[in-house]
Amino acid sequence: MAGDPILDYQEEHTDQFVVFRKFNDEEYANEIGSAFKDSKIDYIISETTTPAPLLTNSEPIKEFTIKLRKGDFNKAENIIIGISKKQIEGIDSDYHLFQFTDEELMEVIFKSDEWSPLDLVLAQKILKERGKEIDIIQTSKLKQERLVELSKPDKSETLWIVLGYIFSLFGGILAIIIGWLLLSQKKTLPNGVRVYANSPSDRKHGNRIFLLGISCFILWTIWNFVK
Repeated sequence: MAGDPILDYQEEHTDQFVVFRKFNDEEYANEIGSAFKDSKIDYIISETTTPAPLLTNSEPIKEFTIKLRKGDFNKAENIIIGISKKQIEGIDSDYHLFQFTDEELMEVIFKSDEWSPLDLVLAQKILKERGKEIDIIQTSKLKQERLVELSKPDKSETLWIVLGYIFSLFGGILAIIIGWLLLSQKKTLPNGVRVYANSPSDRKHGNRIFLLGISCFILWTIWNFVK
């Protein structure tokens, strides 16, 4: 990616950007980035590489993350949909979505954040051809329902809460880290809004663990200094 004109674009404003989409295809990620640039949308694209599993001959897995300002999400989504509509024209008839039931295609639309833009557009096209076209109002309603579902706190981190209290008794460093993560960890919704990942109850535990970890760390430091 060295020398790529879209790599680290507007990197000096990284703190203003949140994750928009992740892609495994470098060429597609570059195409999206170029379209954003043409539309005057500031963005950052970065590459991460995950080593292949041990004892396999597989290549390392590359992932390309595009970040945008929250206010550009809707405009960017429309650009991607436009690109995807062109791509589905030449798609092979053996593509897996053609074997999906109507219910499964509706699931693709409802959980569009888990599918590629191409899959979303194709699912809508197949449903339309089957006489089950999804109108704008329905699509908007499904998106709102999905946002409500995704905004719910993640499953309670009971194990980490217990470990946080235990670690706080042994110097506090790990407890401070665990407490801070439980208290402050956030996730980005498909519309760019960031919400707390943990429930209010878990965040309260995180705050207690964080403060207890700091207190124990100070006490252990004083104890080791004076003994």
